[in-house]
Amino acid sequence: MLNKKLAFIGAGAAAEAIIAGILRAKIVASEQIIVTNRQNEDRLKELAKRYDVKYTTDASEAIQFADIILLAMKPYDLHDAIDSWKKEVRDEQMIISILAGVETAQIADLIERPVPVIRAMPNTSASIGFAATALSSGKYAGKEHLELAGALFQTVGITSVVPEKDMHTITALSGSGPAFIYYMVEAMEKAAIELGLDNQLARKFVIQTVLGAGHMLQITKEEPERLREQITSPQGTTEAGIKVLENHHFQRVVSECIKQAKERSEQLGRK
Repeated sequence: MLNKKLAFIGAGAAAEAIIAGILRAKIVASEQIIVTNRQNEDRLKELAKRYDVKYTTDASEAIQFADIILLAMKPYDLHDAIDSWKKEVRDEQMIISILAGVETAQIADLIERPVPVIRAMPNTSASIGFAATALSSGKYAGKEHLELAGALFQTVGITSVVPEKDMHTITALSGSGPAFIYYMVEAMEKAAIELGLDNQLARKFVIQTVLGAGHMLQITKEEPERLREQITSPQGTTEAGIKVLENHHFQRVVSECIKQAKERSEQLGRK
């Protein structure tokens, strides 16, 4: 268990996923966590009740409580948020940012001191221990800060250290990626129900299909193209469906989806 206190500045879905995951992994105790946000006290009370964590409407109080400050507000709230509590930051603290598009140098510049900043991009699968989290260290962060952040996020899934220049792509791929997969699952379920399957049966089979495909990729180490070809018999049912996807330029649409998400991450960083 980490002997560190965590302050979550922001109380949205991403913050909750990480809180749920690290408490599930028992890396910290609930009394070591405090949550704050800018104005939604009802949301803070909800998280406090659900996870037995502390909460406050005063961000300065949260900063004073913490060893690790985890930034989880909306990127466009960053400037105002830091301006309200930057004088409370202590030399021995570290900051972990999960803000899409925001570079570590921006955060250090706003705080106006050489504070160690680690940039992390997890996803909401952290809540069940299946996150994929990329980590990058800022100018003033040392090996020990990166290792501490790694220890924290390894409890909620896999981690990889990447150059910060790759973070926009990681944000699009794994940060937003689960939503793209859920969107496809929605479409598959809807099609199955329209063709006469019971709602629960449709969901059961779609979920197991997605899980099975993911495990096949992970366990067999085969290329996705090869696995697809193994299923796609000439003039068979799979080929009929694949032809529809090809005719609608499915791969190009998915590629554009990732590119647009990456560009939006870059735009958020420039605000």
